[in-house]
Amino acid sequence: MARETKTRQTTRQTKKPSGIRWRLWLILAGLGLACASTAVAAMKLRDYLAADPRYALSADRRDALAIDGLRYASQSKVRHVFDADFGHGILTVPLAERRRRLLAIDWVEDASVSRVWPDRLMVRIIERRPVAFVYLGSTVALIDAEGVLLEPPPQATFSFPVLSGIREDSTEATRRERVRAMLRLEDEMGYLAKDISEVDASDPEDVRIVVQVDRQTVSLLLGDSNYGRRYQNFLGHFPEIAQRLPRARTFDLRLEDRITAKD
Repeated sequence: MARETKTRQTTRQTKKPSGIRWRLWLILAGLGLACASTAVAAMKLRDYLAADPRYALSADRRDALAIDGLRYASQSKVRHVFDADFGHGILTVPLAERRRRLLAIDWVEDASVSRVWPDRLMVRIIERRPVAFVYLGSTVALIDAEGVLLEPPPQATFSFPVLSGIREDSTEATRRERVRAMLRLEDEMGYLAKDISEVDASDPEDVRIVVQVDRQTVSLLLGDSNYGRRYQNFLGHFPEIAQRLPRARTFDLRLEDRITAKD
C-alpha cells in the first residue's frame, strides 16, 4: 500500500508543471490579443485624427504655425519648410524631418518642432551668434564661433572686428580654428579687445592685430600667447615709441623683453 500511495503522489507531481504551462500560454495569448487590439485601436485613432479637419493645420490661421526665436533668419524660409503640412492633420507632420530641414537654413543653429493640440505647430529657433566680419573676395560675410559663414541680414548693424586669414575655399575646420584663435585672443585681452579693428589669424600660432592707439592705426605681431600682457606693455611704452619713431606703424611684441619696430 505504501508503495502504491507513493506512486500516485509521484504521478500527481509530474502532472502539475503541465498545468502551469497551459495557464502561462493562455496568459501570453491574452496579452498578445490585448496588444493587437490596442495597436488596431491606435491605428484607427491616428487615421481619424489625420483625416478630421478639426485637427488640420490651417493656412488661414496666422497662429496655426507659431515661430519663436527668429531675429535674423528668414521667416519665409522657415514657413516654407511646412508648406506641405498645411491642410493636413498635425499628427501626420514628420517632426524629425522638419527639424532637419530647419537646421539647413542659414542663421539657424538649433530648432525644435512640437504639436500643440488640436491644430497648431510650435517652432522654436536658436540662432547663430556672429563674432566677426570676414572678406570673401568682393563680398562681406559674418562668421560665428563654429566657423559657419552667415549672410549679413538687411538693415542690421553689428560691431565686430574683421577676421583675416579666411578664404572662400577654406574648410569649416580651418575657419573654426581661426575663429577660436581670435576668441582666445579677445578673452585674454579682456576690455582692451575693444581697441581691435582686425585680427589676422592666418597662422593661429602667430596672430597679428590692427588697433587704434592715440588716434593712430598700428599693426602688432603678438605671437601665440600672453596677448593681454604684451598689449598692455605696448600701451605703456607707446608715447615714448611714437616720439622716437613717429612713422612706425608695425611692431613686433613677440619677445617679452622688447618691442621691435618693423618696416
